[in-house]
This record gives sequence, structure tokens and C-alpha cells, in this order.
Amino acid sequence: MHVVLFRPEIPSNTGNIIRLCANTGSDLSLIRPLGFILDDRRLLRAGLDYHEFVNIKTYNSLEECLSTMPASARVFAATSKGHTFPDRVHFSPNDVLVFGRETSGLPDDFTDSLPEEQKIRIPMVPGSRCYNLANSASILLYEAWRQQGFAGCREN
Repeated sequence: MHVVLFRPEIPSNTGNIIRLCANTGSDLSLIRPLGFILDDRRLLRAGLDYHEFVNIKTYNSLEECLSTMPASARVFAATSKGHTFPDRVHFSPNDVLVFGRETSGLPDDFTDSLPEEQKIRIPMVPGSRCYNLANSASILLYEAWRQQGFAGCREN
């Protein structure tokens, strides 16, 4: 799986997602500008020593990043504007999960370009605004990995 963070702002969220990607065998792409520098102590602290176990790349635009994905990759946007719940998607190993900025989400032109079934909304009770970015990434990536039988998971 591949996780993309569009212009992340909070270093501890990105650090937690680095750790998540390391523990699920997923790649991570970051779209500039970032709200922090990559050696920010809060980012490093949240990611602990997992940075070396993740393939992390940075790009200047979402288009540039997505152009590097395999032809078989499907792109899914995590968005409160979506109508598809994560359990209704049949994820594949090359799929790409794109998450927006903590304060403003993903650009409308990007989400508008995707088919409705590729706009994923995490269920919440009425009146709730949104989940934390790191929690959203955890929920979606874990569901995708679960559907793939936790491929690559070590047995205890």
C-alpha cells in the first residue's frame, strides 16, 4: 500500500504515520509545502526510530507524486465529502490512500476528479467534524491491510 499526505501541517501526525507505515510495510509520500522541516524533533519523536524502515519520498505536487505510482494503482481520497465507507471498498496491494491537510483537507479539483467509489468517508456519529489525520490514516490503512490478509505480517 502507499500513503500520501497532502501538505501535512502537524509534525507529530506525520511522525505517527511514519510509524504506521513502518509497521504495515507501506510507502509514504509527502506533498510540499510541509508545515515543518523533516528533522523537526516532534516529527522524529513521534516516529521514534522507524524512519529508516519506511520508503519516504517528497514531491512538489500531488500530480507529480501520483504520476510515479504503478499503472495498476487505484487512488482513494479520504474525505468527509465521500459516501463510500472503508469496509465497502475492495483494496488491492498497489492502492494509494491520499489524505489532506489537517486544517483544509484535499483540494476540490482533486476529489472532484475521482469516481464516487474512490472517495472514502470514515463513519462518525452525527455532529462530529473529523478524525485526527494520524487516526484516519490508521483506520483506512489497517482496513486495507486486513482485507489483504495482513500480507507480510510476521507470526508471533
